[in-house]
Amino acid sequence: MASVSQLGYAGAAVSDLAAWERLAVQVLGLEVADRGPDGTLFLRMDEHRSRLTLHPGAADDIAYIGWQVRDAKALEQAAAQIERFGASVSDGGRELAQERHVRELAVFADPSGIRSELYYGPEVWIDRPFLSDRAASGFVTGEQGFGHCVLRVDDAEASVRFYCEALGMRVSDYIGAMTFLHCNPRHHSLAMMSSSESKRLWHWMLQVNSLDDVGRAYDRCEELGVPLASRLGRHTNDRMVSFYLQTPSGFEIEYGWGGRTVDDATWQVQRHPSGRVWGHERTRPVSAALSPAEALP
Repeated sequence: MASVSQLGYAGAAVSDLAAWERLAVQVLGLEVADRGPDGTLFLRMDEHRSRLTLHPGAADDIAYIGWQVRDAKALEQAAAQIERFGASVSDGGRELAQERHVRELAVFADPSGIRSELYYGPEVWIDRPFLSDRAASGFVTGEQGFGHCVLRVDDAEASVRFYCEALGMRVSDYIGAMTFLHCNPRHHSLAMMSSSESKRLWHWMLQVNSLDDVGRAYDRCEELGVPLASRLGRHTNDRMVSFYLQTPSGFEIEYGWGGRTVDDATWQVQRHPSGRVWGHERTRPVSAALSPAEALP
């Protein structure tokens, strides 16, 4: 069975690029690798040319998600697998591949209509090491991808089936009605819940190599007036020590350290009644559709 290997990149349409650039550089410790003619920001967090891309737009929501596969053969196999599941897959074309800084890609939509892309051959800058004076320890990426993404979907059961059967992902565990999926050792690259809210993206997660970098980012949020969505805490399922901040687009970013990894040879799926071991007290409301047990993915 073909399987995606990592959550390689993501893009969002945002209405305030200037505010986002300040947040990305001054708080998160990302690097602006390039700018598009329309102001698009290509953000770097490791040797990859870009991991997060912010496009000017009114939606303030996820625009697309990029799933990496090994090579051209794996791309062909995964695309055929998605089509057998009933979804339409199209060639992204040379121009889009250049814009995404990859060798080749294909485009499809998940069951909720969220634009998704399969690709291989990301452009990397080995001769230009990523350095950040804000995230001095660097980010946990490599085979684990850039982090994770939590989505609000129309039908979580149908979406989980799609991502497992069409993209080869595996269930890590559950918190309430939320399902967590992995495709490499990262505990989860994707999590989802059913929701009637129009905004699809709840949060992205970025993981640094040092607990001190989490603490410094927490301090910078307070110093610069960046609103927190939750205080520092530790999750039950992935053991991440993290906090959540509110972005200029309204969705959140989790900034954390210490997440556990998955070994598929020994992993046992669990269900957790609560999302936190300690901390993570909310400082802003979550969706009314969520119970307290589901409020902290």
